[in-house]
Amino acid sequence: MFSRRHFFKVLTASGIGSIVLPTLWSQIFSQEKTVEKPATNIKDTFKHSRNADSMPGKLPGKVVQVYHDKCIAKNIINTTVAGEMVKAGMLNLTSAKDISDAWRMFVSPKDVIGLKVNPVAGATLSTSIELTKVIIQQLEAAGIPKKNIIIWDRREFELHEVGFTENNFPGIKIIGTERKDKKGSFVDKKGKLYSEEMIDKDWYYWADVEEKYDAETLPYMINEGKYSYYSKIVTQQVDKIINIPILKNAGPTVTLCLKNLAYGAVSNTGRLHKQLWAETCAEVCAFPPLRDKVVLNIVDGIKGCYDGGPGANPEFFTEYKTVLVGTDPVAVDRVGYEIVLNKRLAEKVQKEESPKGRKFLELAEKLQLGIADLSKIDLKKIELT
Repeated sequence: MFSRRHFFKVLTASGIGSIVLPTLWSQIFSQEKTVEKPATNIKDTFKHSRNADSMPGKLPGKVVQVYHDKCIAKNIINTTVAGEMVKAGMLNLTSAKDISDAWRMFVSPKDVIGLKVNPVAGATLSTSIELTKVIIQQLEAAGIPKKNIIIWDRREFELHEVGFTENNFPGIKIIGTERKDKKGSFVDKKGKLYSEEMIDKDWYYWADVEEKYDAETLPYMINEGKYSYYSKIVTQQVDKIINIPILKNAGPTVTLCLKNLAYGAVSNTGRLHKQLWAETCAEVCAFPPLRDKVVLNIVDGIKGCYDGGPGANPEFFTEYKTVLVGTDPVAVDRVGYEIVLNKRLAEKVQKEESPKGRKFLELAEKLQLGIADLSKIDLKKIELT
C-alpha cells in the first residue's frame, strides 16, 4: 500500500521530504542494474505523425545560456533584469532583431498558450513569479491576448500557494489537473474526485507496474492501475506550451524540462518513480500532447539548488543567476545538467559523474526528442552587465 504519508515524505518537495529524498534517489539509481524494466506503450507514439513544432522544435540542438550577476540580490529577483535576460535569450536563439518577432516565431495571437511552471517545492524553490511575469509581458507585447495565456501545473492548489494567483496575474487563467473546492475537499457531493474531470482517457501512458494508494493519497494520483492519463490541459485546452522549469537537481541527475513536463502532465505517477523514472521523463514527452505542443523551454536558473532536490532544502540553495532558452528540451536539459553537475563536484557532493544521471537524456534522444550529446549542442553563452 502506497500511503500519502509515505508519498509526501518521499516524492514531494517539502521540508520533511527534502530530508529523505536523497534516499529515494539512491534507491532509484541503485536499482538500474538489477531490476528488469516493466513494459510500456512507448511504441504507440510512432502511430502519430509529427508536425513542424514537434520536439526538438524549430531549432534542434541550439541553447542560449544567459547570465547576469545583478538578477538577484538578498533573495529578491530583479524583474527588470530578468526581462533583459529572457529578451537576450530569445533574440540570440532566433537571430531576430525585434523581441516580438522572436516570440512570434513560436506563437501567434490565435494560439492558446500554456505556461508550464513548477511550484512543487513551495515558494522558496518555485518557478519564480518574476520570470513568469516578464514572459507574459513579452508575450502580450508580441500581440498575445491575456485571455489566451494559461498558467498550469499538476496541482492547482500548489500554484496558488506559491503565488500564482489572480492578484499577481490578473486576467490570466490559472489551472491544475488536481483540484480542491473552496472548502478544501477533493470530492464533490457525490464523492467523485473533481480531478477526474480533468484527465483525458483517450491519451495515456501505460506501464506494467502499479501501486495501491490509500484514501488520503489517491486524490494526489487521481487513479490507480497501470494507466497514467494525460491532463485535458495538454490534450484539449492549450495549442502551444512554453515550459518554465527550475534549475535544480534530483540526486545525481536533474529535474528540468523533460521531468517538469512528464510528471506534471499525467496522473498516477507514484508508481513510476522507482523503476521507470528515466523512462517516464523521456517516454511521456514522446506522446503528441507534449511532443507536438511544447515550442519553447525557458529554464529559471536565477536561483536553484544543487543537492536535496527536487525538494526545497535551503542548505543547498544557490544563485545560478542564469536563464537557459531553447526549443530542444533534451539539449536544454543537457546544458542544465552540466551546470548542476559542476556545482555538485565543486561542493564535493559528488566525486565524479554518475553515468546513470544522463540516462533519461539518452532515452529521449533515441526517441528523437532532441540532442543529448554535449559536443553536438550549439551552446551560446551570454553575460549581461
